[in-house]
Amino acid sequence: MFEATWRPRLGAWQEDGRTRFRVWAPDRARVEVRVTRADTGETTATLTPGESGYFEAALEGITPGDRYQYLLDGQGPFPDPVSRAQPEGVHGPSLVVDPRTFAWTDQGWLGIAPDALVIYELHVGTFTPAGTFRAVIEQLPHLRALGITAIELMPVADFPGDRNWGYDGVALFAPARCYGTPDDLRALVDAAHAAGLAVLLDVVYNHVGPDGAYLFTYSPWYFTDLRPSPWGKGVNLDGPHSDEVRAFIIENALHWVHEYHIDGLRLDATHAMYDEGPRHLIAELSARVHAAAAPRHVAVIAEDHRNLAEMVTPADAGGWGLDGVWADDLHHQLRRALAGDSDGYYVDFSGRTADIATTVRQGWFFTGQISSYLSEPRGTDPAGVPARAFVVCLQNHDQIGNRAFGTRLHDEAPLAAVRAATTLLLTLPQTPLLFMGQEWAATAPFLYFTDHHAELGRLITEGRRHEFARFAAFHDPELRSRIPDPQAAQTFEASRLDWDERAQEPHAGMLRLHRALLGLRAGTPGLGGATETVGAAHALDDDTLAVVRSSATATFVIVVRLRGAGEADLGAALPSRDGEPATGWQVVLSSEDPAYTLDPAPVTVDVSRGAPRLTFRRPAAVILSRTAPE
Repeated sequence: MFEATWRPRLGAWQEDGRTRFRVWAPDRARVEVRVTRADTGETTATLTPGESGYFEAALEGITPGDRYQYLLDGQGPFPDPVSRAQPEGVHGPSLVVDPRTFAWTDQGWLGIAPDALVIYELHVGTFTPAGTFRAVIEQLPHLRALGITAIELMPVADFPGDRNWGYDGVALFAPARCYGTPDDLRALVDAAHAAGLAVLLDVVYNHVGPDGAYLFTYSPWYFTDLRPSPWGKGVNLDGPHSDEVRAFIIENALHWVHEYHIDGLRLDATHAMYDEGPRHLIAELSARVHAAAAPRHVAVIAEDHRNLAEMVTPADAGGWGLDGVWADDLHHQLRRALAGDSDGYYVDFSGRTADIATTVRQGWFFTGQISSYLSEPRGTDPAGVPARAFVVCLQNHDQIGNRAFGTRLHDEAPLAAVRAATTLLLTLPQTPLLFMGQEWAATAPFLYFTDHHAELGRLITEGRRHEFARFAAFHDPELRSRIPDPQAAQTFEASRLDWDERAQEPHAGMLRLHRALLGLRAGTPGLGGATETVGAAHALDDDTLAVVRSSATATFVIVVRLRGAGEADLGAALPSRDGEPATGWQVVLSSEDPAYTLDPAPVTVDVSRGAPRLTFRRPAAVILSRTAPE
């Protein structure tokens, strides 16, 4: 496998029968490593200084399982900022790990083709009752049967305490010990590959958490005050010593690909990574990851609200060469349409079917217009960007967890409308993303939770409630006091999925709908992901839209009624066959089929007069098809 050629540049690794330690500490005069062995006790060795502020040494007699810490100019000891494991927590000693000893069984695994990606985002700690990597393995049969093709793990880099979303990670190379060991994560990836599923990983390079970030101790050059981020100091990507900071980040990305066989990286909030150098770090990272992984399909996907087509334009055409970007405009339009949200960034979105159709056609809605929320232009022209490059969703961790009570879409919109929107999502040419439990309309919220020390935790709790003061629903301080405390263990426990719900209605019906739609997506040419947007979207009226898709053998129309009852005439939306009437249509699936709801309100489809006319009794979606002429 390709990892046989991988040689780390940082951390502690096995090499020619010795353990090599290498760390970047450019403003330090003396660096020592203190190793604790179970059999011989403690030993200390001085590292040799080298170019660009690196210190290193190759030591005999140190083996995987030994623990070590660094002394910096006599201060410390401190954990390794490139530690592969922190068994006693982020403030404790680091563990020597040899990833080569894991017995992989995924030889020949080439990943998932970009057109076939269907992503399922999950939080390891709340996905199962046990909250571990090994426990996720137990649910892989469910995920495979669901029809997704890739799981995306929210950040697993180790953090302070025993519970966290993961965006407070500080030991960026070490899987969180509360989820299991490094080999437990490797076992999850290996088992996923055996089940035919890719594993993507959410990584955070725009900031580090507020407690346990020893990068600051080793070098002040990792961060800069010149361009602060929403979370504090900005990452130094283009200032003095930035070459080594960039190398650190790329090393982290490559280590996940090589040492864990990860199939893709979701880069958190890249709009907060400022880089005015000749080549943006994200473009460089994408190229390095793709080159290292070839011939495997390894995706690099950004979370970025700027709607920059350049990011998903191939490098040989002058772009950054990413495989995808989270395109939140569709979520915002549908959320406004279904639940009426209008606070914050939702002020920019109407929820009108005409605007939803525009968003579907383009991939995102804002292509340079003035954003009322930002008071500046937002977006670029996405013409030519393949549809699969837009990752779209109805729900994700942010859109649920950043709500005061962690409520899901079906908690605030009619379930019939959610079924209709689900049908739309899973039949688009864009790459769909589901959030854990969405497939069965889980009752568990996904709340914001942390486990910081008492002083920091108090500030987190106060800050969380203060965030909502600007929302109309929380002007009353008494109402804000009811927002769940992120520090409370119960807030975390309430966010765990209840897997027994899957066998109960209406959850079982929603699960059957997801399985049916994903089965169609995987097995029906014309209903899956696409290199280009091969169809079109039309607003039929204020409450109904239609998406037309096609293959070499058939044309499909997905008709989606988002609000109320009414009729829809497809005549204007359907392509004709050389002037012939649009006849020969059949119903493939309706979200009101009895399999998906206990109280179906069937959609009447009249094809007697050429173009179908549909009569809706409530929100619903219908997939129609006709065979292409021979």
